Amino acid sequence: MKAIVCHNYGPPDVLKLEEVGRPTAGDDEVLIKVRAASVNPIDRLIRGRPYIIRAMTGLRKPKDIRVGRDLAGQVEAVGRNVTQFQPGDEVFGVSSGAFAEYVCVDEKKLALKPVNLTFEQAAAVPIAGLTALQGLRDKGRIQPGQKVLINGASGGVGTFAVQIAKSFGVDVTAVCSTRNVDMVRSIGADHCIDYTQEDFAQSGQRYDLILDTVGNRSLSDCRRAMIPRGIYVVVGARTLRRLLKTPLLSPFVSQNLVACMSRLSKEDLLVLKELIEARKVTPVIDRSYTLSEVPEAIRYLEEGHARGKVVITLEDNN
Repeated sequence: MKAIVCHNYGPPDVLKLEEVGRPTAGDDEVLIKVRAASVNPIDRLIRGRPYIIRAMTGLRKPKDIRVGRDLAGQVEAVGRNVTQFQPGDEVFGVSSGAFAEYVCVDEKKLALKPVNLTFEQAAAVPIAGLTALQGLRDKGRIQPGQKVLINGASGGVGTFAVQIAKSFGVDVTAVCSTRNVDMVRSIGADHCIDYTQEDFAQSGQRYDLILDTVGNRSLSDCRRAMIPRGIYVVVGARTLRRLLKTPLLSPFVSQNLVACMSRLSKEDLLVLKELIEARKVTPVIDRSYTLSEVPEAIRYLEEGHARGKVVITLEDNN
């Protein structure tokens, strides 16, 4: 089978499309024929930076040459202990090495695909959707009637966050660039701030909760835009320093400052599935690439202008 592999750290050009052995499902695993996958910021770790991450991924070269996380596809075979799926089921979830024609996944990392989504749309959901849901609900403790600001509302996590926040019955303000204002309004934002024209930290408005997907503003700026007991949640940052600094500062200020790294949860995949099937959440897809074009897809994501998600459609399933 064909798969994208990474033998050395470096820019997206180090990724290669190679013939590798087709995996066999273990006792607790499901063999998936991948129909689509999606690109996430974590895929940029192929560069091996920041260097501290090499303590986990391999000092000189990657321990795991497989690339990709989000996927959607069809069950080909199941292990003898698998009880939740059977061949032919359409599923979505998370697996190492999702940029491949086949993967084996623990059944705990999968859920049945929402019936109203294509494979490409379903593949866009897992990591970004889980990050938005857990950032708002678990770390942000979102409550109906609150005023919530989403910084970076037009990106992968941001587009999910706007819609999920609206499902909680809050007033949502979306921060994005000029070209994305109409799009974020179309997915439910009550107010839009074009950051090229207006500074949310200087507007005088105060928010109960800020979900920050980009970490491009100082913490003092963000605190200025919050109520005294507000909650600031950073779920993505341009530097590791922001993720580490945010919770360390929290004990010294009145607001609650937290960092959120999404965790894989089958229960939360099912929550997202319910929201999607209730048409409260719809994935936003910017561009679609083929498996051989994964390096181009990651380069595009690195530019920082993706509107929603970037997906990978396998060539033989076009």
